[in-house]
Amino acid sequence: MTNTLIVTTPSECEIVITRVFNAPRNLVFDCWTKPELLRRWMLGPEGWIFAVCEIDLKVGGKYRFVWRNSEGNEMGMGGVYREIMPPERIADTQLFDEDWMGGETAGTLVFTEHGGKTTTTNTIRYSSTVARDAALATGMAQGLGMGYDRLDTYLASIA
Repeated sequence: MTNTLIVTTPSECEIVITRVFNAPRNLVFDCWTKPELLRRWMLGPEGWIFAVCEIDLKVGGKYRFVWRNSEGNEMGMGGVYREIMPPERIADTQLFDEDWMGGETAGTLVFTEHGGKTTTTNTIRYSSTVARDAALATGMAQGLGMGYDRLDTYLASIA
C-alpha cells in the first residue's frame, strides 16, 4: 500500500477509508486529536477555513468542527467520543448540522504502525445503505483525499 487513499464499502452500511503515512503512530494520532495540529490539515475544500475546532478528548467528551467559506456559508459537525486508546484507536459519533446522512453515524479510527509508517483505517457506519451511498455521492472521497494529502505534507515537514 502506498500513500494513496483507499475507500471501500465492506458492508451495506459502512465506508472504510485507509491511508498510509510516513510518520510514527504517536505523531499521526496527535495530528488527529490536538486542535493546533488538526487545524493545519483539515481545512476543507479550497476557499474554506477551519473556523471552529474544539476537542474534549475523553470518553464522553465532545468535539465540534465548523468550516466556513468566503461567502459566509458554514458546514458544521460534532459528536461524542465513545472510546479513546492513545495512540491506537478513537471511536466516536458523528452528526453534521445539516443532517444529510440519515442520522448519527459511528466512526472508528485505528492507527497501526509498521516500520515507522502509520496506517489509518477509518470505519464509518451509517444508518442505512441509502445514507452511506448519499455520503459517497457528495464527493467525500475526493475531499478526504485532499485533507489526507495535506496531512501527509504536514507530517513530512515535522517528522
